[in-house]
Amino acid sequence: MTEFWSSLSTVEKLFLFCAVVGGALFLFKLVLMVVGFGDADDADMDVGGDSDLGFRILSIQGITAFFMMFGLVGLAMTRQSGAGTALAALAGLAAGAATVWIIGRIFVAMRKLQTDGTVRPEAAVGQEGSVYLRIAPGGIGKIQVAAQGRLRIYEAVSRSDQVMDTGAACRVVALEGHRRMVVEPVAPPSS
Repeated sequence: MTEFWSSLSTVEKLFLFCAVVGGALFLFKLVLMVVGFGDADDADMDVGGDSDLGFRILSIQGITAFFMMFGLVGLAMTRQSGAGTALAALAGLAAGAATVWIIGRIFVAMRKLQTDGTVRPEAAVGQEGSVYLRIAPGGIGKIQVAAQGRLRIYEAVSRSDQVMDTGAACRVVALEGHRRMVVEPVAPPSS
């Protein structure tokens, strides 16, 4: 091993150092994320643009991947291709930048997979449902209605002067307060 190390030039040692340290930190952070101890957003710094895109250039993954690829490509260019220092450094910079861009695109794609999962009662306005618990005029009952693809049961009041029995079709016309639905009866289709 010392024979290999002593055969390297100063520039090659720099490339090897960048590749080993960057690669080790990249793999360490990746393992932490997979196990659940790492947060993909820690130490991220938004660099211009729309933060909703989720592309953050200066992340731990981006920096470590940059140095890993800079070192690997630079070392390969000097050792295998016999390229000069400037060309190897330029190729390493290009490979590092491309890697950061690819990782950014991966993060954008991953963020698009995230969903809130919160069912918002206002999503039920305009939807048809059925009476779950009888609604008397001026009284409170319950309805069953699909909101954001989920069947939910909400308290409901009717502005109608007729009783709405269990199982009757209804339409949500407004939201009263935070979770109480205002409904109206839906006439059954005529034959």
